[in-house]
Amino acid sequence: MEYKLQYFGAILLTVFITSCKAQHSSVVKENAKLVQVSNEYSFTEGPASDKFGNVYFTDQPNDKIIKWDAANNSLSIFKEPAGRANGLYFDHNNKLLAAADENNELWRIDTNGNIDTLITTFDGKKLNGPNDIWVDLSGGIYFTDPYYQREYWSRTSADIKEKNVYYISPDMKQVSIVAEGLTQPNGIIGTPDGKILYVADIGDKNTYSFSIQDDGKLKNRKLFTDMGSDGMTIDNQGNIYLTGDGVTIFNKNGKQIHHIAVDEKWTANVTFGGKNQDILFITAMGSIYTLKMNVNGVRY
Repeated sequence: MEYKLQYFGAILLTVFITSCKAQHSSVVKENAKLVQVSNEYSFTEGPASDKFGNVYFTDQPNDKIIKWDAANNSLSIFKEPAGRANGLYFDHNNKLLAAADENNELWRIDTNGNIDTLITTFDGKKLNGPNDIWVDLSGGIYFTDPYYQREYWSRTSADIKEKNVYYISPDMKQVSIVAEGLTQPNGIIGTPDGKILYVADIGDKNTYSFSIQDDGKLKNRKLFTDMGSDGMTIDNQGNIYLTGDGVTIFNKNGKQIHHIAVDEKWTANVTFGGKNQDILFITAMGSIYTLKMNVNGVRY
């Protein structure tokens, strides 16, 4: 009986190890290593991939938007000054949307760096400070608006006391609150089919899912996981990537399936880049990292 139990236990152990390896390799490419591309920045944030797989990210303290060229792994300055940009996202016309924190605005930037300011106030009040952005299938824009006091602001309190999630209609003519009652909404990402929006409330250390309606409004708020996040992303299997202590990956059911350790005090954001959208691009403190993946990012 003892022999049978030991044998059975050995089988279970083997299955467990094999399962863990399979789980890991199903997300991260086998033998892939986290690569530090650069550590020359002050605080990196807001990575966003264009249609060619190049990734743009911000160095907010130094007021820059930097471009990582996916073809040759090189870095160059795209825009400086950059409105103290934080979160970034590309719209369907390959224009870069930026949460321009300096004057609490949302920008749309063309390939030549020309700026179109989309919004700076709501109901006559200055926004708290747009933070992260996601664009839906119709071209409507969701953005989170927490409040983080900045040393470069003259004001010391928010005009809008609530920390909301807003939606700009595809024609850019209407702005509405679509999620409220949040402590400090931060990361935001939607599913490829445009049906679910995830919002990380870093203030209460939870991440929620919402059902997206045809008019862009949100319903059916549900707790996705009891972990908050700074920035976040999604892959083509529907897995959600949360940041803070490295990168923690959850499947669409809210079960943790993997953790990517990053040797930094804080991991701020994450996205997919590269020609095939199979490179995980991570911003953490003053550094940027890449990791080869077996899953792909989502590009419309």
